[in-house]
Amino acid sequence: MEMDIEKIMRLLPHRYPFLLVDRVVECEPGQKIRAYKNVTINEPFFQGHFPGAPIMPGVLILEALAQTGGLLAAASLDGSLADKLFLFTGLDGVKFRRQVVPGDRIDLECSNMRMKLKLCKMDARAHVEGKLACEAVITAALGDRPQ
Repeated sequence: MEMDIEKIMRLLPHRYPFLLVDRVVECEPGQKIRAYKNVTINEPFFQGHFPGAPIMPGVLILEALAQTGGLLAAASLDGSLADKLFLFTGLDGVKFRRQVVPGDRIDLECSNMRMKLKLCKMDARAHVEGKLACEAVITAALGDRPQ
């Protein structure tokens, strides 16, 4: 299953400038997801990270992976998630392998999803031009959205 930006925005609460997934190209609920983010010089974080040498902050690459994982979890669960949020509870084995710069397309993958009660754990990888940029094991909890 693919997801365009309209469907992504129905599933994720994030909005500009913090929505970091442009399109889902493959999603097998409960199994894996592949998505991407196009990185442009117009990203607001490039003003300060770093003037004259723009590099996407690693924490935002991790956030893009977490949002991708949230989309996998949302596609895998029954019922509406309108009153729920996925919240980071842990990151393990985080490694940054290459810089991400304006003009890159980050290919985002989450797989090996495990659900136990309200906890979700998955393997996550970000690639640029087929080369590993970042990897991590992401853990998140399904919580109630504040009213």
